[in-house]
Amino acid sequence: MIVCDRGLEALYQLKIIPNHVVGDFDSVSSEVLEFYKKQTQIIFHKFNAEKDNTDTDIALKLAIRLKSSKITILGALGKRMDHAVANIHILKDALEAEIPCQILDEYNRIYLINKEMTLSKDKVYGKYISLIPLTSMIEGLTLTGFKYPLNHYTLPIGTSLGISNEMIEDIAHIEMKKGILIVIESRD
Repeated sequence: MIVCDRGLEALYQLKIIPNHVVGDFDSVSSEVLEFYKKQTQIIFHKFNAEKDNTDTDIALKLAIRLKSSKITILGALGKRMDHAVANIHILKDALEAEIPCQILDEYNRIYLINKEMTLSKDKVYGKYISLIPLTSMIEGLTLTGFKYPLNHYTLPIGTSLGISNEMIEDIAHIEMKKGILIVIESRD
């Protein structure tokens, strides 16, 4: 388990000891930080507050270097929209490394795809499935098993056409020839 900076506060409340701690430690209380520094099995990765990458980006790259088999990022959507958008974009590193990676919160599961996938109605995170281009366009997008199907459609970036679709079959398919999609499974 890798935790970033302020995430230590949540782990402290849950009495969880991570393997790695990443950050500049500008948003965690000194009491919590000192508690974790006493845990000798934890590897700390300290960075200057004035750095080129966010703590989440650094932690994701560490998880990839450690050859994680699956990555789930919690606490990535918070109050700061700039960080939330950047956190969605950095999922591209895991996609390119072929490691399943998702951002998860109470209402959303967010991940990227660049090839065909099948969704099972009993395993999706919520009622709504939104597909948003990360790349300039998605070519050959075909959706079956959805309320709003598509057939070899070119979906350009900057459109809301892919928002709030719903599965009408037990199994739904997303096929595409080219591009990267942001998939957001949402519930109210």
